[in-house]
Amino acid sequence: MARVYVSSVIDAPVARVWEKVRDFNALPRWLPAVRESRIENGEPSDRVGCVRDFRLQNGDRLREQLLALSDYDYFCTYSILESPMPLTNYVATLRFTPITDGDRAFAEWTAEFDCAPDAADDLVTNIGQNVFLAGFQALKRQMAS
Repeated sequence: MARVYVSSVIDAPVARVWEKVRDFNALPRWLPAVRESRIENGEPSDRVGCVRDFRLQNGDRLREQLLALSDYDYFCTYSILESPMPLTNYVATLRFTPITDGDRAFAEWTAEFDCAPDAADDLVTNIGQNVFLAGFQALKRQMAS
């Protein structure tokens, strides 16, 4: 099983950061790689079990299902249902924790998945750098403006 872990500090109150990302359909508003997204079957975007169908800027299509969402603990967990990436059993959690010194947010994004051993390093690097870290950097820019 491959694992990805990326963390960062965002100079904004955790509630403000969470407000930006808690909507499971909001990826195009804060994650640069995502061009468009929709929730299937007209379900609410914060209903556990809903499925988002989205396209990346390069045209690739993914489908992900919301597995857990907590406004109290500031996290969401989701799985990939369909992806062009050569992986299976992908489950990720995006979590924010208040930093009381300076009213900032500690951000963590983790994922675990199965893949061919020879693909693991590339997938971990790509997901960690081009998705998770890029997302945190975009959030930092947006929270600063």
